[in-house]
Amino acid sequence: MTKSADTSAHSRFSPSRRTLLKRSAGLAAAGLATALLPSAAWAAGEIVALVHTQAAGDNGPVDSMIAKLTELAAEKGLEAKIVYAADPATYETIFRTLGDAGASIIVSTFNEVAEPFKALAPSYPNTKWIQLFADPFEPAMPNVVTVSYDYYLGCYLSGMFGALTSTSGKLGYIGGLSLPPLNADANAVKAGAISVRPDATLTVAFAGSFQDPAKGQEIAGQMYKAGVDFIQTDSAATDAGIIAAANEIPGKLVSGISPAQYKLGPSSVATLVSLDFGQSLYNEVSNALKPGWTGSHTKTGLGTGVIDFVLSPEFVAKGPEDLVAKAREIWPQIDAAKAKIQDGSLTVAFDTTL
Repeated sequence: MTKSADTSAHSRFSPSRRTLLKRSAGLAAAGLATALLPSAAWAAGEIVALVHTQAAGDNGPVDSMIAKLTELAAEKGLEAKIVYAADPATYETIFRTLGDAGASIIVSTFNEVAEPFKALAPSYPNTKWIQLFADPFEPAMPNVVTVSYDYYLGCYLSGMFGALTSTSGKLGYIGGLSLPPLNADANAVKAGAISVRPDATLTVAFAGSFQDPAKGQEIAGQMYKAGVDFIQTDSAATDAGIIAAANEIPGKLVSGISPAQYKLGPSSVATLVSLDFGQSLYNEVSNALKPGWTGSHTKTGLGTGVIDFVLSPEFVAKGPEDLVAKAREIWPQIDAAKAKIQDGSLTVAFDTTL
């Protein structure tokens, strides 16, 4: 998911990814959107911008979105602009500058951009605004699409897998922050676990950041030493530390979020509750380029090509033989539960109370 762009193929759309990231990081630090966004440089094509609020290099959501926007720009002849907005104080300035420059589509990420979107979208009615990982706007706005993800459904399957593979019956969950959707993810892991093993337990912790691998490693290390065998991650770049902790103790497993994490723990990252932010961005921008697009809210769940629960092929090839054999043995049970969730015969509660 994190392949770098082929600059020979994409040079007419945007600078190299490295240059974009350096320039956009400087922009966010200085709060000077105009440093990155001279409108004269955008005359070549229709402008589609990604403003990401977490840093690139996460082996996950942000890297995936950057790669997919670059891919889509090449396919459609778009002018792609990628901006890292590290400081919330810069959000409105960046969005306003993009709107003034005539951006056709602005994509941004996570709940913190909701208020700037609400404040600015009415002033730029010809710009299509897309917020990924968002609550619906009430009332809906005609030029804003919000996208939510039923990640908790995959977490239920992860809980089943963890309980069925664990020796101790002790599972862990580590999120970035205690937010309602992440609380629901943790509760779904527990519900899945006890559905197949009533004596299973779940330890829940939050790192306080989606960008702190050291904290993730510290928390995960404590869980593993306390007897936890399997941890579901939910913390973006912080996940790298959780995987590092698993790598230190043979037989400890992790369920991650992105295929880019396979290489971080070939024998420890057993599964993914995969949330392909890049594919979601690709889908939503592609829809926005079609006639008849209008503001709405999109719920994204299992079976959409964006969210899934998958067994890592790297783990199957390189994981401990006994655990790989166990994973293969129980996988039909996981697939059966997935099918029931998709056809509605198995309901998973969206419970945000821990």
